[in-house]
Amino acid sequence: MLQKNQIIPLKITDITHEGSGIGHYEGMAVFVPNSAIGDSLEIRILKVNKTHCFGLIEKIIVPSPDRIQPACPVSRQCGGCVFQHISYEAELRYKQRFVEQNFRRIGGIFLEGEPIEASPQPEHYRNKAQYPIRKQDGMFCTGFFAPRSHRVINCEDCQLQPPVFSKLIKIIRRFCEDNHISAYDEKTQKGLLRHIYLRRGAHSQEMMVCLVCNGHTFPKSDQFIQTLREIDPNLASVLLNVNQENTNVILGKQTKVLFGKPAITDTMCGLHFTLSPHAFYQVNTVAAERLYAIAAEYAGLTGEETLLDLYCGVGTIGLSMAAQAKNIIGVEIIPQAVQNASANAAANKIENARFLCGDAGEAAAQLAKEGIHPHVVILDPPRKGCDSITLETVAKMCPERIVYISCNSATLARDCAMLQTLDYKPVRYRPVDLFPRTQHVETVCLLSKLRTEHHIKVDLDLGDMDLTSAESKATYDEIKAYVLEKFGLKVSSLYISQIKRKCGLEVGENYNHPKSENTKVPTCPPEKETAIRKALEHFKMV
Repeated sequence: MLQKNQIIPLKITDITHEGSGIGHYEGMAVFVPNSAIGDSLEIRILKVNKTHCFGLIEKIIVPSPDRIQPACPVSRQCGGCVFQHISYEAELRYKQRFVEQNFRRIGGIFLEGEPIEASPQPEHYRNKAQYPIRKQDGMFCTGFFAPRSHRVINCEDCQLQPPVFSKLIKIIRRFCEDNHISAYDEKTQKGLLRHIYLRRGAHSQEMMVCLVCNGHTFPKSDQFIQTLREIDPNLASVLLNVNQENTNVILGKQTKVLFGKPAITDTMCGLHFTLSPHAFYQVNTVAAERLYAIAAEYAGLTGEETLLDLYCGVGTIGLSMAAQAKNIIGVEIIPQAVQNASANAAANKIENARFLCGDAGEAAAQLAKEGIHPHVVILDPPRKGCDSITLETVAKMCPERIVYISCNSATLARDCAMLQTLDYKPVRYRPVDLFPRTQHVETVCLLSKLRTEHHIKVDLDLGDMDLTSAESKATYDEIKAYVLEKFGLKVSSLYISQIKRKCGLEVGENYNHPKSENTKVPTCPPEKETAIRKALEHFKMV
């Protein structure tokens, strides 16, 4: 049995979606951050659980062919860049595999993905950064929170941010130290400066500096602005955001202009967008342009279609396709985003787009009243994915195609499994790396509606067929074992009987029916239904 602080040899043979290497020692899985497939290591055990444990690299005996020297000196402490220690080519291979594994294991979808789209710029690609400010060990610290903590790792030269961000952070920190401007203290809720928020237009080069403060004024602001203008001639906006709440939310509701404009502008896909501090905008502009191009390719627009863009935000995706569609309808539940989307359409003189404020169900009801049925639906939900009501609502609209853009391939795979039960089949997907050196990866998936006119109707006389032999090819226990082995899911006899009934298989007149009319019977989840159907196909029962 492994013990805490024990040092063991370990060969890394796999890697998790979070970037930790996996090895096995005496039958125990060991998870090791900052390791790579192919590493031979000496590991110090930090924590031991019943089925697995966690370790830390003590010594690299034989490095993986993928291993490189991290460009950032604090990458191990910061934890944001889990792939700084491997080549970018290896990172892309890992991410391609992560997405394909999620489709297979979670969605039960054995569809080979198209090759991952690399970021044109794997370093210094971010157009936005939010730096927490703290006074730690007597020092004024600016950087990023360490994993699972609010301790700031001091970082002046993040490899993901453009070099001008590093220059500005150093100047701002020195100004605060020279002028005795206090840093916010979460425990006492005292101190002025909470965060420094920087945003830059990737194409326009316009720069925004937003000071998030526990107060309504910033000392010597005129001198501060002059200092910034000397560093960056593209400075277009200096803002003071007031946040006096005891909260982890970075931005407060009130923002004051100290210099220049209340927002900056940038272009994406040839369109102009206004970027306030609150506006959502992809942080990797050039990679996002490639993402939207792939989504447009999947959408297959000819100029005759009505496109519905759910979770449209400020309208970037839908507006980027407006020239290829007859009509664009964007739906967003946040009123401010809907206003921004309408303003962006007007600024770009796009007249075939309109935006509705509400959820998917409300939008569907309104469009149905107007007799509008979208040909293509774009889904771009947050990391948690779509709920079942939204997916069912989309399916009821009967679009020809659904283009699903996701920053979480696990929830994408789950939702694709449910969409399959609603007659939408995944036909293509492609990972797109918007966040190099981190664990995150975007994926675009095309789902097409199954067309009943393409299926052949066959009338069978079942009277002479022996259904008993076919239906007895596998027991419930065998089906359970197959699903657990292939998909990692545990299913009950109740769920199996539900899916067998859906497939027209005999399960016994009262088998797994509720004992009374008022008894609530749980319904088999979509991902488990998909797995059970695969098992029935494997055993040639359907």
